[in-house]
Amino acid sequence: MTDTSTPPASITPVVVRLKLSLLRNGLRQSGGRRAAYVASAVVALLFAALQLLGLIALRGDSHADSVIVILVAVLGLGWAVMPLFFPTGDETLDPTRLVMLPLRPGPLVRALLAASLVGIGPLFTLVLLLGSVIAVAHGAAAYVTAVLALPLSLLVCVALARAVAAANIRLLTSRKGRDLAVLSGLVIAVGAQLVNFGAQRLGSSGLSQLDPAAEVLRWVPPASAVGAVDSMSKGSYGLAVTQLALSVGALAAILFLWSRSLTKLMTSPDGSTLQSAEPAARDKASAGGLARLLPAGRTGTVMERSLRYVWRDPKTKAAWVTSLAIGLIVPVFNALQGTGSVYFACFAAGMLGIQMYNQFGQDTSAFWMVAMTISTTRDAYVELRARALALLLITVPYAALVTVLTTAMLGDWHRLPEVLGLSFALLGAMLATGAWTSARFPYSIPQGGHKNVAPGQAGLAWISIFGGMISAALLCSPVITLTIWSNVTANGDRWSWLLLPVGAGYGAAITYAGLRLAAPGTARRLPEILAAVSKG
Repeated sequence: MTDTSTPPASITPVVVRLKLSLLRNGLRQSGGRRAAYVASAVVALLFAALQLLGLIALRGDSHADSVIVILVAVLGLGWAVMPLFFPTGDETLDPTRLVMLPLRPGPLVRALLAASLVGIGPLFTLVLLLGSVIAVAHGAAAYVTAVLALPLSLLVCVALARAVAAANIRLLTSRKGRDLAVLSGLVIAVGAQLVNFGAQRLGSSGLSQLDPAAEVLRWVPPASAVGAVDSMSKGSYGLAVTQLALSVGALAAILFLWSRSLTKLMTSPDGSTLQSAEPAARDKASAGGLARLLPAGRTGTVMERSLRYVWRDPKTKAAWVTSLAIGLIVPVFNALQGTGSVYFACFAAGMLGIQMYNQFGQDTSAFWMVAMTISTTRDAYVELRARALALLLITVPYAALVTVLTTAMLGDWHRLPEVLGLSFALLGAMLATGAWTSARFPYSIPQGGHKNVAPGQAGLAWISIFGGMISAALLCSPVITLTIWSNVTANGDRWSWLLLPVGAGYGAAITYAGLRLAAPGTARRLPEILAAVSKG
């Protein structure tokens, strides 16, 4: 009796076609999305081509191996962290979509790995790796090693991204995961500043600065695979084999961990579907702890609500994270580069003061509940005052911290009081203008997508923010004038310390006046504000 059974068909072609179908159907959704994809592909490929030419130009340089090793290490790090900050960039990164299918982890790993090689990202990485091996390959043995190192490095990068995504997919698809994606802007901003700072240091000191770091990273996959090509070019055959073996071992370990993560995902229940009273109890306990630290009555309630917006609402959190990051990055990195000034620390107060603008927009259509509790000008004033106090809980210590840190880095301690006073005065002026523009020029913040302004309200946003910032600078002119006077007058340094209490007092007074002036308009324009913030 003959065995007519046939081995099961491979699912790799099916998954690759699925990836292509997802890509094709996504482009068919709208012309704008198709144009954005084509434009991003063209820009990425042009940048990759320029990088390829630059890497080939490094061929023969005495420090080319250091540049290449560090470049590939950074490339691998980028692939590792990409799923954490861009979890929705690729639908096939979520293996839980396949839990209902009778698939085993082994074939699924091979299929998903093959599908991961389709896209702009893998092509961009392949071009950079090609330029890297060309830059350090010399001799027949090195070229043969490069043929092995190139796909090995690419597979390590791609498998690393998949393994990280599979291990954290429950987190990435939850609200906390969406909150984590908010940090992508912070990572990009900090990374750009680090690249700028590093480029300036290399421009002044030369590529030899990279050698110590490269000596360590050439043993870290996937950089070790490219380092093997350089070792083979120098005749260190045993060293090259060891570096290749490290990358092969790393790939095997990553695939093993990925397979285990897939097995766990396919066989364990989703914790989000299991009912539990413990999270609710923890939320209730934390709410009680927070409420006990705040004032009683309407003021404490509004402050708690505002602080919870900062912690839980994705759009509000994104705005705060961006402001906190830029407010620190600008003065600190300028100080590190030797081109900074202690007055750059005022940037922190300015960036955080922007959060006072469009206070009612973050409520969206739920503002009707706030409007129902405001019946008099006094109610409106207490509402605005509580929102300003919640903002001050974060901005005052943060602005002081940035100012002290910048002053310490520059060693200009005698200017600390005047810079702090100027920061507090600027913050008070922005709170005053922000309260007024929140009532006069409210606009809606859409909860879905990446837009921060509802269609048709962009003009209101520009007027609110930039008009308010210019008005705040004008309101701050008395303190600015005193600061200039203390710097140009012969005996001004003796009295510069007075700018701290003067600036803080002026900021408090202008905030109080701004809230008082904004309260009548807020109480009078409640229907208009509700209509404006409900359009998103």
